[in-house]
Amino acid sequence: MEIATMDAQYAALTTGAAFQLRPTGGMLRMTDDDRIDFLQRMTTNNMAALTPGTSAVTILTSPVARSLFVFTVVCEHDALLLLPALGETEVLLKHLRGQIFFMDKVKIEDVSAHYARLRIMGPEARSTLMDLGYEASSADGAVEAVNDVILVHQSEYDLPGYEVLVPTDARAEFLNALMEHGAQRLDDGLAYTARRIELGRPLPDAEISSESNPLESGMGWACADNKGCYTGQEIIARQITYDKVTKTLVGLRSEQLLEAGADVTVEGRSVGEVTSAGHSPALGAPVALAIIKRPHNAPGSAVKAGGVKAEVVELPFVAV
Repeated sequence: MEIATMDAQYAALTTGAAFQLRPTGGMLRMTDDDRIDFLQRMTTNNMAALTPGTSAVTILTSPVARSLFVFTVVCEHDALLLLPALGETEVLLKHLRGQIFFMDKVKIEDVSAHYARLRIMGPEARSTLMDLGYEASSADGAVEAVNDVILVHQSEYDLPGYEVLVPTDARAEFLNALMEHGAQRLDDGLAYTARRIELGRPLPDAEISSESNPLESGMGWACADNKGCYTGQEIIARQITYDKVTKTLVGLRSEQLLEAGADVTVEGRSVGEVTSAGHSPALGAPVALAIIKRPHNAPGSAVKAGGVKAEVVELPFVAV
């Protein structure tokens, strides 16, 4: 990719509107009487608070509170739509079906073939969608459905913007309309990754993984403290109550570009791992995300990442 093209895409993310196609992003449809109770007992967020036209990001955790799956739940009048992390539709479907007991009135089907997923981001994302005839609510979690196109606004999860579900037969027309109204297509992940790191936003299979729990990966906001038990809840509650979160998501500044997966060390001892790395156009310097153990996660701490000197900084690197 030409540097100018990457610059144009980054500019669209920070000053205009940009969209990212998500061909590996599927959708599940959950129906029947116990659909909300089923997710309520299994995941971190408060599914009972959902009403038609709203959505929430939730995490399915293991018995020891490690993050297994993160997904968005969209509430409709007669169903829940589940938007899995990219590439995880089939494995999430299999896992959820394996948790349905004989008395549960829950049905789940994969409806990915009927919709294309994309995300529209940037400060002009809303106005671009409004130009296309949508209300495009700015409320976090708000859902809008017009002519079978579904918009889900998310300000806390991923890059701020709208996750959009478009019927497959309307995909080409919708994309053409976006570009005619000035939205820039993101052709690879360079600009997206740079902006995600700058904002300190965790990503599934990078920061959000079975190696950490939601509190450690910057996803504590998706763990409701006003609901009953769910798998892993006791551990998460205890960590919050007794200040037992032993590692957290932080930023790293360095003179050299770091590599995802690099071991973070202090005096030769491993204290964490780099989870994402890139170059920040806003700062004109290498930046990275890492999950690091206390007390070395404190801002200003000197560490090495893959042998490269780095400094721990508070997230985000730049404001939204």
